[in-house]
Amino acid sequence: MNEYLKHDEWCIIEEGFNPENHRASESIFSLGNGNMGQRAMFEEHYSGETLQGTYVAGVYYPDKTRVGWWKNGYPEYFAKVLNAPNWIGIDVKINGEMLDLAKCEVSDFVRTLNMKEGVLERSFVATLSNGNKVKVEAKRFLSIVTSEVGAIRYSVTPLNFDGKIGFTPYVDADVTNEDSNYDEQFWNVLQTKSMKGEAYITAATKKLDFHVCMSMKYEVLKDGQKVDLNLSLTENAKYVANTVEVDAEQDQEISIYKYAAVLSSLNHSKTDIASDALSVVEAAQAKGYGALLEEHVNAWADKWDHSDIVIEGDIAAQQAIRFNIFQMNQTYTGEDERLNIGPKGFTGEKYGGSTYWDTEAYCVPFYLSTSKPEVTRNLLIYRHKQLQKAIENAKKLGFTNGAALYPMVTMNGEECHNEWEITFEEIHRNGAIAFAIYNYIRHTGDKKYLEEYGLDVLIGISRFWSQRVSYSQAKKKYVMLGVTGPNEYENNINNNWYTSTIANWCMKYTQEAMAHVKETNSARFEEIMKNLNFDFETETAKWNDIIENMYYPVDEETGVFLQQDGYMDKEQILAADLDPAIRPINQHWSWDRILRSCFIKQADVLQGIYLFEDQYDLETIRKNYDFYEPRTVHESSLSPCIHSILAAKIGDEERAYNLYLRTSRLDLDDYNKEVHEGLHITSMAGTWMSVVEGFGGMRVVNGSLVFNPMLPKVWKSYSFKVRFRGNLLNVRVSEEGVGVINEEGEAINIFIKDDEYKVEKESSLVVENA
Repeated sequence: MNEYLKHDEWCIIEEGFNPENHRASESIFSLGNGNMGQRAMFEEHYSGETLQGTYVAGVYYPDKTRVGWWKNGYPEYFAKVLNAPNWIGIDVKINGEMLDLAKCEVSDFVRTLNMKEGVLERSFVATLSNGNKVKVEAKRFLSIVTSEVGAIRYSVTPLNFDGKIGFTPYVDADVTNEDSNYDEQFWNVLQTKSMKGEAYITAATKKLDFHVCMSMKYEVLKDGQKVDLNLSLTENAKYVANTVEVDAEQDQEISIYKYAAVLSSLNHSKTDIASDALSVVEAAQAKGYGALLEEHVNAWADKWDHSDIVIEGDIAAQQAIRFNIFQMNQTYTGEDERLNIGPKGFTGEKYGGSTYWDTEAYCVPFYLSTSKPEVTRNLLIYRHKQLQKAIENAKKLGFTNGAALYPMVTMNGEECHNEWEITFEEIHRNGAIAFAIYNYIRHTGDKKYLEEYGLDVLIGISRFWSQRVSYSQAKKKYVMLGVTGPNEYENNINNNWYTSTIANWCMKYTQEAMAHVKETNSARFEEIMKNLNFDFETETAKWNDIIENMYYPVDEETGVFLQQDGYMDKEQILAADLDPAIRPINQHWSWDRILRSCFIKQADVLQGIYLFEDQYDLETIRKNYDFYEPRTVHESSLSPCIHSILAAKIGDEERAYNLYLRTSRLDLDDYNKEVHEGLHITSMAGTWMSVVEGFGGMRVVNGSLVFNPMLPKVWKSYSFKVRFRGNLLNVRVSEEGVGVINEEGEAINIFIKDDEYKVEKESSLVVENA
């Protein structure tokens, strides 16, 4: 771990500048607004180690893969989230010397991410080689009200001299991607223009021709008064800038306000994008920094009002949960059904910024409870729109009759992962998409979604499962051969318990969905059957035969569900027996050694028990948990949250709490030594799940909301809000008991520890502990 950040309820604070932490801080202090995002690189020039990153939602590049392309069905490319032109840059010269924190003495350095307001602030004192000492203060935000606008206030105060302060605000399209397979740049610059007080660049991605325009305007103030600009212009093939120089006296603050518009051809015509960008940035400057900031802060207050979790008595836990909620809210807003949630969000390049099964398995529960139903509905519609691509993906692998295999990684529905064992074998992702439909309906009651969008997807997925199994004459059972389960430290295994379990569930649920649509809208049902050429009797008979005769590996001696055939043949060593010096093992062991070990990257059997816990008694859950958790190294960000939830389920408070801290502070304390590559955005939703579903014990059972809460000993209380079928409930758990306020919606019946209660409209309920 690397614990260099201060604990604070609402802020992430870094005191003192250590260049070794800078790339990690660039990730941790990232900003986003759903439309664009940015790592926390400096505005001024920095010659030290840095990962410059400015990202525009939905804009990507199909970088030709370097592995596996000769195999039939293998993806031709891996989708890259692109480092877009840099608009935040402001070079600063002090009496002609460039301000560069890698080359000067730095003191009083403080970097603060104010999560309550959605603002990044930084201040420091720099002593340059010429002896000049300056105080610098910078503050920037990406507006969540006008999501194409970003704004910066950057001020310099001479502390021991009178002299000249030079500012060069710029836009730079000479950018690279660290993860480029062939070290190429992905942008063609179409137009550059530098004018007095403003400039812009229009660039287009290679191959797919996404257009992006970055425009800027600025103003310079001395002691709060605007300065007439005596400037020079720079305009070349990939760079535009203005340079201004101001005479400053000792202790006199010189400030530059920079406004930027970031537009893409997803939302603007290519012919008008430059003029639109100039209009947007002009409107931003006319509104002014203060007004933009005020509306932005107010909008964040509204977000926090609906999604905050309050923990009393544990600052580390409080800071962590807010950090995770903050990053989720600034990564995805649900306003655009063309967008989704990449594992790194807007914080780094790794994983391509593409859509994974993480969205359905981890993010959907968060958005279901903290946002209006339309947000989750858009996530599901995103997959429905890609159904034909999923059918094409399956067809490439030899499946027929409309079988659908959703991609492991995608931007447009086409598989673009570049690891063979995941692309072809990690097929359980299909089940996560089906489960998300079920999860959405049980939370919202919106069963009409099935006839509008959901049933087509479910049938395609179930058709895939029915063709993916094989019938074993030796076992007289259906088996699932050659798969990779959620535990990616196992490849090409047979009969992964989780994959087989979720496949069977999908075929059952699809039949329930068909029965509902047939009963409520027979005309639509017949239309779907005809469009899909669905042979109801034959196909459902095959599904039911598989359901009744699926093989599930079980260890005879312990009674635990076996992760896969042969798991007990491995040498059974516990994770606690590993030398801490070789953790994480994926950074120290060969892949061959990892595959032969018993160690588990993330919840696998336990992932299935988490999803379908109502099918198992408490003793079965405990038995499997006590077997698998000690063998799990938690080297996936998706792992600790599931284990924390199940630990709470079986009443193991210590493990539930410790694993909560691990999932919630995974990036803040850099447990897996990889935060410099970007944050683990999708797993942050799992942190929310750890509190609400873990400690809060929230479930949906038979259409009703159920709470079975646990209060960690180190907490005085915690509270959260959940949306459920038109209601907004505020739930508070304390030493005294459980309080529930019905803030929105009609009267609702809920269960608390097996007892049913009615919470009237705009009223509260208190259930005291016995």
